[in-house]
Amino acid sequence: MIKLIVGLGNPGEQYEKTRHNAGFLFLDSLAKEMGCAWSNQSRFHGLFAECSIAQTKIMLLKPDTFMNRSGQAVGKICRYYKLLPEEMLVVHDELDFNPGVVRLKKDGGHAGHNGLRDIIAHLGSKDFYRLRVGIGRPSAGKSVADFVLCVPSRVELDLIEGVLDSARLYLDQMVVGDMAVVMNKLNA
Repeated sequence: MIKLIVGLGNPGEQYEKTRHNAGFLFLDSLAKEMGCAWSNQSRFHGLFAECSIAQTKIMLLKPDTFMNRSGQAVGKICRYYKLLPEEMLVVHDELDFNPGVVRLKKDGGHAGHNGLRDIIAHLGSKDFYRLRVGIGRPSAGKSVADFVLCVPSRVELDLIEGVLDSARLYLDQMVVGDMAVVMNKLNA
């Protein structure tokens, strides 16, 4: 059962629509759809909201640390609410998938993603769910950092926002723990 959804991204207007902020895009659209209000929670190093999904109170967190320090916020909120790693869904950008692809998985390594690396380090566990939002890879010889920190083309952004909308349709099932069913649908 999911109790916390964390969206990964970088704070600041200059990063709002960048590829690296796919997690923030997901939570912003979810909060808007659910009528949730964000509040700045310095004790959690992030923006926090609560909403109800599948008749269950769900916490939303957007760390206000930069991506490579996301674990600081995630670790604090998990300790405060005594959450197990498997009660958390982390939404993040994924270089290994093209825009328009989204996959759900549990555990695994960080695959070079600094936000995931820091979360794993702060939790001492990789046993959490990840909603991996495809952003594609830079062309050969181009910097990955520059690629993830720039705004995608309108076509790519539409694909990314489209799969975020599709993934939200499965949130009820994710929250109540029907992860295998959701994985079969999203990962097909």
